[in-house]
Amino acid sequence: MSLSDTQIRYLRSLAHDLRPVILLGNKGATEAVAKELASALDIHELVKVKLSGGDKDERQQQITFLTSQTGAEKVQEIGHVVVLFRRNNQDPKLALPR
Repeated sequence: MSLSDTQIRYLRSLAHDLRPVILLGNKGATEAVAKELASALDIHELVKVKLSGGDKDERQQQITFLTSQTGAEKVQEIGHVVVLFRRNNQDPKLALPR
């Protein structure tokens, strides 16, 4: 699924008030974290993740790992926080603009 610019802007506005649901620790992105993120995406569809420390390349690797493992799309990345979205096809929570 590919999000349009309008949909991304809409999701960014919704994510503004969210608190991070997933916090990555010293081990970074692991299979267990990806499983928890998948569960959170099933429930909420739009999730903030606080990445572990490290340089920008390490954070990009964490984002790539999480998006590939969960099938989510990156909506926004600011510093150590990334917003991910994945549509729940059985029970959609958010109505996206066209």
